[in-house]
Amino acid sequence: MSYGFGMPTVKSRREQYSEETRTALLDAATRRFAEHGFAGTSLEDVASDIRATRGAVYHHFANKTALFQAVFERLEEDAVRQIAEAADAHSDPWAAALAAQEKFLDQCCDPVYGRVVWQQAPIALGWERWNECEEKYGYGLVEELVGELMAAGGLPEMPLEAASRVLFHVLGAAGMALAAAPEADKTRVRAEYGEVIGHIVAGLRLSAEGTAQPRR
Repeated sequence: MSYGFGMPTVKSRREQYSEETRTALLDAATRRFAEHGFAGTSLEDVASDIRATRGAVYHHFANKTALFQAVFERLEEDAVRQIAEAADAHSDPWAAALAAQEKFLDQCCDPVYGRVVWQQAPIALGWERWNECEEKYGYGLVEELVGELMAAGGLPEMPLEAASRVLFHVLGAAGMALAAAPEADKTRVRAEYGEVIGHIVAGLRLSAEGTAQPRR
């Protein structure tokens, strides 16, 4: 048996205060970006919300774009974590994929996530950088789920990357639509996109079942 005798690292009060300030800035910036958008938010606004100076913002973030990037990444990391946890709760690949899909659509209905990630991020980060970030946070999980379905025989054999990208962009279209939908219409739009995605995936599943070789 091995025991660790290393002393735990104790953060100084200054380090703790710095981390608390950074978290408070991210919280305030998230609210600002969701309510007023990237163009309508200034660093002075964010600093004022937590009674800090503009210098405190620059201590943690080089500029407004860097602050937005941090807000965006925090939202995406939390979303991917929740989607992965929803999938991990099921041992059956199909149940896992459906749970992940439902959690993703739920996330996109959230007004803060939808506004910041789907509407403001392409403006703040630029289309190319935003696509890179979406690939970083979302594509890997989609590819993993699709790969598991293929391995289990739930999807027909086909190029994994191509199949994953098609489904990734289908989900992206749903995200965009839900973010743009008025609050009163989100439930309807969510149901419509969920139905269409379900038909697409069900068709692939039937194709897999139709081409499966009978056991001997």
